[in-house]
Amino acid sequence: MIGGGSGAFIGAVHRMAARLDGQIELVCGAFSSSPEKSKETGQELYLPEDRIYDTWEDMISQEAEHNEGDRMDLVSIVTPNHLHAAPAIMALEHGFPVICDKPLCLSIAEALEIKDAVEKSGLPFALTHTYTGYPMVKQARHMITSGELGPVRKVVVEYPQGWLTEKLEDEGQKQAAWRSDPAKAGKAGAYGDIGTHAANMAEYVSGLQIIKVLSQMSKVVEGRLLDDDTSALLEFKGGVPGVLICSQVSAGEENAVRVKVYGTNGGIEWCQEDENTLLVKRHGAPNQVYRTGVDNSYLAEAALVHARVPSGHPEGYIEAFANIYRNFTMAVRAYFSGSSHNPTYDFPNIDDGVHGMALVDAIVESSIKGNAWTSPKY
Repeated sequence: MIGGGSGAFIGAVHRMAARLDGQIELVCGAFSSSPEKSKETGQELYLPEDRIYDTWEDMISQEAEHNEGDRMDLVSIVTPNHLHAAPAIMALEHGFPVICDKPLCLSIAEALEIKDAVEKSGLPFALTHTYTGYPMVKQARHMITSGELGPVRKVVVEYPQGWLTEKLEDEGQKQAAWRSDPAKAGKAGAYGDIGTHAANMAEYVSGLQIIKVLSQMSKVVEGRLLDDDTSALLEFKGGVPGVLICSQVSAGEENAVRVKVYGTNGGIEWCQEDENTLLVKRHGAPNQVYRTGVDNSYLAEAALVHARVPSGHPEGYIEAFANIYRNFTMAVRAYFSGSSHNPTYDFPNIDDGVHGMALVDAIVESSIKGNAWTSPKY
């Protein structure tokens, strides 16, 4: 693991998700830019002293010198955005598959460099767009992309939060500080942090790619350097219209990710705060409530293989995260054994990451141009 030291927000979540299936063991790490903090974290995680590294460069180069079976098998990157590209590229160049927190990196230029490294190495690469790991999101995608609800006519996605309603970056709050700093977060704040999740969800569930955006980015809190609220009209492939809303100043909201996709015969609605439920709205018929669980005969295989507990039991964020880690692990095993990976066990990949960064650019450019329709450019 690179990043995720003591006090980090997402590192512990990644570690829990990685461990859940018993397929991944944490064997080494460079957990902080501070060697002292990295050592402290490694000791807390009971790693041997010689596998706790001062820098990620040391970790990758020294682990590559170990014999096969002794060295690390893959790298998890859980650093702020500006520290994704360099370690990802170095890991790939040294023969290590990579799973990386989103968004992919700081800029489209870095994204294309990572993609080049992935293509040259041929190694598996995953991006942790967590919400695509939920069983009922898999069910929603299956129902839409199989044509069960007819051709797609409309897509709506929203991701409201309220945690940045106050200017926490001025109060020493670590997460707020780097997420509102252009040097560390990139050119987008709320959109880069959670809007990228929303866009990815809209594309994943609908099966369609966003080809144009018309956006308005706002800095609601006075003095904030990056947007804390963004709204956008979307155009998907085939001319399908859509709407995206993301905000970190929606006071009282937690993580209400919600996606709606409508076809000619009906639509679906899913919300992360009621993650076990999928609302199916059929034209001319009563609404149906689909529920996750291993014994639901009406669910698609894509949903069933990602469900872990019996019906009626909470199945949430860590499990969705773990599905991405498990599926990536299966791809890594397949790669090194020379076998094929079952696409039912899917995960966001390098192309999703590059497209996501191109959308960041398009959202920013559209807003700067006074809300003009803009296409993502690679």
